[in-house]
Amino acid sequence: MKIKLKDGSFREYDKKMTALDITRDISEGLARIACAVMIDGKVKSLATIIESDIDEFIVLKFEDIEGAKTYRHSASHVLAHAVKRLYPDAKLAIGPAIDNGFYYDFDIDGSFSSDDLAEIENEMSKIISENHDITRFELSRDKAMELMQENNEPYKVELIKDLPDDAVISFYKQDDFTDLCAGPHLPSTGRIKSFKLTSAAGAYWKGSEKNKMLQRIYGTAFDNKKELKKYLNQLEEAKKRDHNKLGRELELFTTVDYIGQGLPILLPKGARIIQLLQRFVEDEEQRRGYMLTKTPMLAKSDLYKISGHWDLYRDGMFTIDDDESGDAFALRPMTCPFQFQVFLNRMRSYRDLPMRLGETAALFRNEASGEMHGLIRVRQFTISEGHIICTPEQVEEEFAESLKLAKFMLDTLGLLDDVSYLFAKWDKNNKEKYIGSAETWESTQNFMQKILDNLEVDYVQEEGEAAFYGPKLDIQIRNVHGKIDTLITIQVDFHLAERFKMEYVDKDGTKKYPIIIHRTSIGCYERTLALLIEKYAGSFPVWLSPVQAKILTITDRCNDYANDVVMMLKKQDIRAEIDARNEKIGFKIREARNERVPYIAVIGDIEVENSTLNVKMRGQKESISMTPKELADMITEDVLSKKK
Repeated sequence: MKIKLKDGSFREYDKKMTALDITRDISEGLARIACAVMIDGKVKSLATIIESDIDEFIVLKFEDIEGAKTYRHSASHVLAHAVKRLYPDAKLAIGPAIDNGFYYDFDIDGSFSSDDLAEIENEMSKIISENHDITRFELSRDKAMELMQENNEPYKVELIKDLPDDAVISFYKQDDFTDLCAGPHLPSTGRIKSFKLTSAAGAYWKGSEKNKMLQRIYGTAFDNKKELKKYLNQLEEAKKRDHNKLGRELELFTTVDYIGQGLPILLPKGARIIQLLQRFVEDEEQRRGYMLTKTPMLAKSDLYKISGHWDLYRDGMFTIDDDESGDAFALRPMTCPFQFQVFLNRMRSYRDLPMRLGETAALFRNEASGEMHGLIRVRQFTISEGHIICTPEQVEEEFAESLKLAKFMLDTLGLLDDVSYLFAKWDKNNKEKYIGSAETWESTQNFMQKILDNLEVDYVQEEGEAAFYGPKLDIQIRNVHGKIDTLITIQVDFHLAERFKMEYVDKDGTKKYPIIIHRTSIGCYERTLALLIEKYAGSFPVWLSPVQAKILTITDRCNDYANDVVMMLKKQDIRAEIDARNEKIGFKIREARNERVPYIAVIGDIEVENSTLNVKMRGQKESISMTPKELADMITEDVLSKKK
C-alpha cells in the first residue's frame, strides 16, 4: 500500500500497519510526540489500522489544533477514570475537549470542593503514571446499550438512543475504565505530561434547565510544564479582568436572586457608560442617514406568526396568555417585525429607498440557565438594532456601509483588532429550521459571499448558524476566558419582505419586494460593556469613564475651593466628584486609583493659595501642578478625540 505524506513523499508497505507504526517509520522522535493523525482529512487515533492506500497522511502534534484536542480529550477520560475510582456511584455524562482545556460532567450527590479537586488530581497522576493503554472497540447498538446498562450509566444509554441508526458506536478502554466515545485518543495515559483541574461548577444535562443539574469539573492539559504554568498565570490574570468579578467590585452592575437569573441591575456608573455608548451610536447613525424608531416591547402572536418567529423561535421567547381576550402575546426577541411597520405605514416608491431605521431596543430572550454569564449572556438586554430596506441594486453598498459602521465603532472602542468574522450559512440537510426555498437560500448565500469577497473580509464559514430567514456575517470576539461570542451581526434577508407584503413601486411602475439588511452597529450594550471591562481591566478610556476626575481635599480648609473646582468642571460636561471625607490623603488616593479614575486632583493649602491643582494622571507616577482650566481642557481633548 502507498501512503502519501504531508511533504508529498511516499511510503510503501506490504502489510497492514497502525498509524503509530507508520509514524515511527517516519521518525522515532515524531512518534514520541504524536497525538493523532489526519488520514484523508479525518482525524484518527494513532492505533488506527491502515490496510489500503492513503492520499494524505499527516501526523498531528500538540501544537496542531486537532492534536491538542486529542490530548485534552484523553485527559478528560483520565479525569472520569479518577472520579469513578474515588466515587464509584458517580454517573458519567459527557467530557469533551474545549478551547484551552477539557471538562467532564458527573451526576453525584452534592458537589465537588477544592479539596475534592486536589484528591482527584492525585488520582489522575496515579492513572497517568500507571501508563494504561487506551484501546478502541465497537459494539452493535444492542450490545452497547447492554454494556452501559450493566455499568449503570443512564446518561450514556440516553446518548446511544440519540445516535442515528447507522452510527458507529465506539468505546475506549483504559485499565478497568470504559467510556462511550467517538475518539480519537492518545495511545496511553502515560502520554499526558502536564495537567491541572481549574474549577468545578453546576451544569444542566444537555444544557437545558428542564434537566438535572450535574457537576462539571474543568481542567487543562499541556505537553510540558512550562506551557501549563504560562497558561495558569494567564488564567489568574483573566480572573482579575473577569467582568463578572471586576464589574461588581467597581459597582457597575449587580444581580439579585429574587429578581432572576440573567436580569442584571446596572448601577449608576454602569448605567452611565451604557448611556454614553447609546448617545454615541445614535448620533453616529443619524449622521449616516438612519431614522430613529421606537416600537412596542411586546406584541400578539399574530405578528410573530407572520415573521416565522412563532413557529421557529418560540422556545427562545417569553410568551404571555391573556385569559380575557384569548390572545397570546410575547415579549420581543428582536425588532425587525416591528420596524417593518414603518415601511408599511404607507405605499413606498423606489425613491424612498434605501430606508435606514435604527432603534435602541430592549429585547428579551429565554436563554438557558447554563448559558448565562454576567453581562455576556442575559435574558433582557439592550441592542443597537437597525434595518435597511433597499432595492437589490443597493444591497452591496448598504452592506459595505453597515460593515464600515461596525468597524468604526469597534475601532473607536479599541476592540477592532480583537474580532474575527464568521459567515453563517444555512444547513441544507435540516431545512425545517428555515423559511424559504433551497434555491433562494443558495442564491442568497452566493450573493452574500461575493459581497464579502469583494470587501476582502477575512472570514470563516460555518453551516447551520444562519438565522432562520437569512445568512449572516457574525463579528465575533473572545472574552478573557477564551469563550467566543457574537458581538455584531449583519444579515441579508430575501424572505421577510414578501411575508409582510412589503412592496414598493419601482422605476418601471411595477411593484416589487425590497431586500432587508438586519444589522447592529455596536451589538448588545451589556455584552459590549462586559468586554470593555475586561479589555481595559476597568480603566476605561476617559470619554467612557463614569467618573473622569476626582477632587481630593487634604483638610477641611480646602473644601470650598474644591467645590468650586467641581462645579466648574461639571459646567463643562466633565464628570467630576469630590472626596472631602475626614480621611488621610493617601487612603483617598488609593481608593480613587482602585476606582480607576483617570484624573485625580489633590488640593491642599498651597493649591488653594495658588488656585491650582496637584494632578495625578492614571498610569503615571509623577503628579503635575496645573490650573483647573488646564485640567478641564485636557479632559475635554481626551473626550473629543475619544483617546483609547
